[in-house]
Amino acid sequence: MTMKTRSLSRVLLAGCAAVSLALTTSVPATAQIAVWDPTNHVQNVLQAARALQQINNQIASLQNEATSLVNQARNLASLPHSSLAALQGQIQRTQQLLGEAQRIAYDVRSIDEAFTRGGYANASMTATNRELFDSARERWSNSVAAFEDALRVQAGVVGNLDGARAEMSTLVTASQSATGALQAAQAGNQILALQSQQIADLTAVVAAQGRAQALEQARQAAASEQAREQLRRFVAPGRGYQPGDVRMFPQ
Repeated sequence: MTMKTRSLSRVLLAGCAAVSLALTTSVPATAQIAVWDPTNHVQNVLQAARALQQINNQIASLQNEATSLVNQARNLASLPHSSLAALQGQIQRTQQLLGEAQRIAYDVRSIDEAFTRGGYANASMTATNRELFDSARERWSNSVAAFEDALRVQAGVVGNLDGARAEMSTLVTASQSATGALQAAQAGNQILALQSQQIADLTAVVAAQGRAQALEQARQAAASEQAREQLRRFVAPGRGYQPGDVRMFPQ
């Protein structure tokens, strides 16, 4: 190899080394070239949309559960008004009037004793005229007292009408403004209780009137029997009426 050829080779080698050194110093070893992939970008966007939809669905589900809990709380809410005390008070007043029955009470034993001792049975053939008179007066007193008791019970029931009307208005208003099923059911139950109280008052009136009528009919039957006995005594031979002279004006 000639001298000239050797010099050219050295020059080329030196140039290649310089270019290699320049490339090495200007570009870092870890540097990479960014590449945009449209397919991967679309997939990432779809995944984000699906995640957002799931979050929205969970929010809607929580809202529905909260609404359901609120509705359940309303359905379990108790009616703020209770008419139980007022209705019980009205029934107690009616029972008190019935318990104040004069002479013959609303009791089977009392009635049996009254009919045994009060002369409602057959007139005694051995009783004196005074005893018959006292027995008739006793029966008359029983009838009068029974009619008075019936009138007092009727007056008490009429007095309960104002309270029943006020309770009915309150219960209807509460039923119309009920916020849940429990409140509506309780309002309906209390309205039924009010109707039951009115039926109880009506039953008391019927019982008092029936008692008075029964005693009067028993008095009339006993009076008829006693009249027959007195007539028998009046016309009895030797014991009945004896005619005689009566001087009306003294001389």
